[in-house]
Amino acid sequence: MNRVMSSVVRAATALCVVSSAAHAQMRTVTVTVTNLAAANSISFAPTHLGFHSGAFDAFNIGESSAPGIVSVAEGGAGGQWQADFAASDPTATRGTIGMALLPGQSRSQSFIVNAGLNRFFTFASMVIPSNDFFIGNDNAMQYRMFDDAGNLLISSITQRARQIWDGGSEAFSIAGAAFLVNGDNDLRTPQNGVVSFNFSELMGFNGETTAAGYVFDSGLTADQEIYRIDFSSSVNVVPEPSSVILMASGLMMLGVAVRRKRAPRA
Repeated sequence: MNRVMSSVVRAATALCVVSSAAHAQMRTVTVTVTNLAAANSISFAPTHLGFHSGAFDAFNIGESSAPGIVSVAEGGAGGQWQADFAASDPTATRGTIGMALLPGQSRSQSFIVNAGLNRFFTFASMVIPSNDFFIGNDNAMQYRMFDDAGNLLISSITQRARQIWDGGSEAFSIAGAAFLVNGDNDLRTPQNGVVSFNFSELMGFNGETTAAGYVFDSGLTADQEIYRIDFSSSVNVVPEPSSVILMASGLMMLGVAVRRKRAPRA
């Protein structure tokens, strides 16, 4: 019986090790987005984000905007961006932190991430009011979030006004801008341009009333901080000792049953 008990303990220990290894790279990551812009300045549409293997490249400076980034930059919905992300990296953890983010506001959401598989972070959010302005990273591997052990490498990402992108897909127009009382996002004039940095054009909306009810005043300077993403991470819980005990008990019963079956009959 001692041999059976010893075998059971070894089996339970092995199962525990395997279970721990399977969970070792799983992390719960809480993402908090904050609008750092001054009162009455820019807001942000829902933030689209994902943790991935480095395969998803949403856009590139100097190139025409692909439909995915256009779906973010022209209205903020981002449906095509999410679809393209899923197609290029099916095992990625993706999500959206929703609703307009007004100056001074913050929102948080947690995600379960395989830190060994999805080490990189990508995000995109429309800058409002605008026709096709947004923030985001044009290099899929710009933000490596985890080291080889699954530890968090980046605690925050800060965006400045000079990092605002112009999608180059829609010409400037108050009448066709999103997030303005006097704007209609369904009205658009194709620009046929390329992605470039541009924040100064936002001054063209000064004096307009936003959908949130405040009178817009850009007031942006190149190095002004406008947006921050904060990250915190915790290891997902592995099976409790009680689970291992239950597993060991089951194996013990199985071992006893097998021993009895093998015992010679009198």
